[in-house]
Amino acid sequence: MSRILVVDDEANVLAGFEKLLATRGHEMVSAGSADAAFALLDETPPQAVVLDICMPGMNGLDALERIKQGRARLPVIIMTGQGTMETAIEATKRGAFDYQLKPFKPPEMLAAIERALQAARAMEREVTLDPATVPPGADAIVGQSPAMQAVYKAIGRVAATDATVLIRGESGTGKELVARAIYQHSRRADRAYYIINCVAIPEALLESELFGFVRGAFTGAYDQRIGKLEQAHGGTVLLDEIGDVSGAIQAKLLRVLQEKTLQRIGANETIRADVRVLAATNRNLEQAIADGEFREDLFHRLNVVTIWLPPLRERREDLEKLTGFFLQRFARELRMPEPPLTEEAMALIRAHAWPGNVRELEHCIHRAMIFTAGHPIGVDDIRSALGGQGYGQPARLDATDQTIRQLAQRFLSESKSAQAYDELMGKLERGLIQEALDRADGNLSKAAKLLGMPRATLFDKAQRHGLWAVEPSA
Repeated sequence: MSRILVVDDEANVLAGFEKLLATRGHEMVSAGSADAAFALLDETPPQAVVLDICMPGMNGLDALERIKQGRARLPVIIMTGQGTMETAIEATKRGAFDYQLKPFKPPEMLAAIERALQAARAMEREVTLDPATVPPGADAIVGQSPAMQAVYKAIGRVAATDATVLIRGESGTGKELVARAIYQHSRRADRAYYIINCVAIPEALLESELFGFVRGAFTGAYDQRIGKLEQAHGGTVLLDEIGDVSGAIQAKLLRVLQEKTLQRIGANETIRADVRVLAATNRNLEQAIADGEFREDLFHRLNVVTIWLPPLRERREDLEKLTGFFLQRFARELRMPEPPLTEEAMALIRAHAWPGNVRELEHCIHRAMIFTAGHPIGVDDIRSALGGQGYGQPARLDATDQTIRQLAQRFLSESKSAQAYDELMGKLERGLIQEALDRADGNLSKAAKLLGMPRATLFDKAQRHGLWAVEPSA
């Protein structure tokens, strides 16, 4: 559950938002003026703000600017009933995360809010290089092997610069964590940070997401849209899976890196793009260049600094520390004592090849802890978690049911909400969908098949829970 501050002088709008946000389990705080909103920012800090432009006293654009002066990372969605191109541009220049016209469509507004919350989590969730001092809710890059020591040194050297960084490594090695660590230790850490997964968005939509468009640029472009590269002015963008973008988008990205300018789709105006670009890929870009699938000039622009993340099989000396870190982290998240791990179980962890790298180890420990419910984790528990069997053998059914029963008991004893059923089912559904998407490497169709539900249904649920997913085709 997240806290959303809605600022509008119309009581019916605030009432509508309260009902709308309740459907997603969010807490809403409201203000009828900018001055009232400023007080609430200190009293009950929100994770996102929805701000009307036309209000008595200070208008929304000036309020936005003041909010951003003290809370540059806080995403603010601007809304107005008198939208013009100039207003949209001015709102974006002053740091608005998104721009919605009144009367807005509830699904579009909810989607914008979920995107804002996702961006806020990426900016605020700390990444530490010292797992011994990880605060609750933070992530860590774990390892003391020579290969990881080289990664730490590289992060330290490039973080304070504005250099473009190319982060390379197999899936599951932690490229997104390294990018976030670079951002959080950079001079732009108090500005926007956006993650764009280049394979999770269809090509036709990816260009709009990156560069935006003007009204009438193509069929269906009824309004103007500001792209993420323009929104992130002064901040940082991570282009995840950069090796899979099309040649047309590669050419446009080259212009951003080379000339620090961009053009919205359908526009003639050139816009300055002061944005630091981080890129990540698991592809062999040299081979892609040889095959004519990736531009060599773009590669050299991206390859100012390269950080290579080693696969887990090449740093086995880090396995025990990683396992201990995940045991501690999930014990805290699941609110259970940290379980002991038998020597036989640890031997199996050392012997496994870990083709999915750190992500596979993370999910293995998570699954094992859920189904052992705080009891010692043995070799059979690790074997079952690795095999993805889901503890489905008849001998395990009673233990699984008991684990779920214990989780429900703990939740009901601690929850003070009048909507305990909806909250718990929402958490379970979100976790199940996240696991399916992770196992499917973000492929919506594969995840839907794993869950046994229609692709469109899964997309809607993923959007509702703020999880990224590829939009189903019409």
